[in-house]
Amino acid sequence: MNPEQEYFEMNRRAWNQKTDVHLKSAFYRHDAFLKGATSLNEIELGLLGDLCGQSVLHLQCHFGQDTLSLGRLGAYATGVDLSDRAIDTARATAQELGSLADFICCNLYDLPDHLHRKFDIVFTSYGTIGWLPDLKRWAAVVDHFLKPDGQFIMVEFHPVVWMFDDQFASVAYRYFNSGPIIETEQGTYADPNADLVQTCVMWNHSLSELIGSLLQNGLQIRAFEEYDYSPYPCFQHVVEVTPGKYRIKHLGDQIPMVYALIATKAGEM
Repeated sequence: MNPEQEYFEMNRRAWNQKTDVHLKSAFYRHDAFLKGATSLNEIELGLLGDLCGQSVLHLQCHFGQDTLSLGRLGAYATGVDLSDRAIDTARATAQELGSLADFICCNLYDLPDHLHRKFDIVFTSYGTIGWLPDLKRWAAVVDHFLKPDGQFIMVEFHPVVWMFDDQFASVAYRYFNSGPIIETEQGTYADPNADLVQTCVMWNHSLSELIGSLLQNGLQIRAFEEYDYSPYPCFQHVVEVTPGKYRIKHLGDQIPMVYALIATKAGEM
C-alpha cells in the first residue's frame, strides 16, 4: 500500500467511527431531518435553484443528509463517500424515507470506475476538498461527470480559516498546499466531548490552487463569492451573530469563513 492509499485508509476508518457519533449529535439534528427538515443552507440553496428533474452528483456526501435533501427538492441525486459506514447509513435512511437517491462507496478519485453516467449538476460542500491531496485529479473527476453545459456548484470553508490553530489565537499552518497534515484529535466537530481519539490526514488548498485546477480541466468560473460567517458552529469560540450565521468571537467579521462558486462545462460544438 503506497502512502496515499494509507492516508485514505486512515481517513476511512476515522469517518467510520465518526458516523455513529454524528448521527446522534445535536449538530446534525437527524431526528428533525427524518421529519422533513432540510440539511441545506441558504447559500447553497440560492446557488442550486430549481432542481426539479435535475440529475445531481453529490461528492463526499458523508451519511447522506444533503443528498437526500436534494432529492426532496426534486433532484435525481447520487451521493458518494469514502466511508462504508456512512454510505450504509445513507442507504438505510433513504430506504426509511422512501427516497430514490442512490449512494456509492469509493475513493473519489476512483469514481469513474464505479459510476457511468453524466449529470446536470455536480455538487460539493463544507469540509470536503481538505481530505484530498490533489485538486487537479479532483477537478478532472468533476469535469468527467458533468454533461455539456452542466454546472459545478461548490460551497466550502475558506482556506484562511485553516491557517489558524484550533483556538484561533495564531497562524499555525501555511496557506498553500505543503503536503499532508497528519494530526490526532479528540472528539469531533459535531461533538467535541465524544469518546473518540482519531488520527486523520488533511491538505490545505489555496484559492489559486482550487480555481486553477478547475480552469485547467476546462471548466469556466461563472460566479465566486466569499462570506464573513459560517452556517455551522463547528469551530472553537463561535458566536451566533444572526440566526444560522456564526463567527469567531474575537475575530468578528475580519476574516472570510466560507466561499462559494459556480463553474460550467463548455457545451458540445
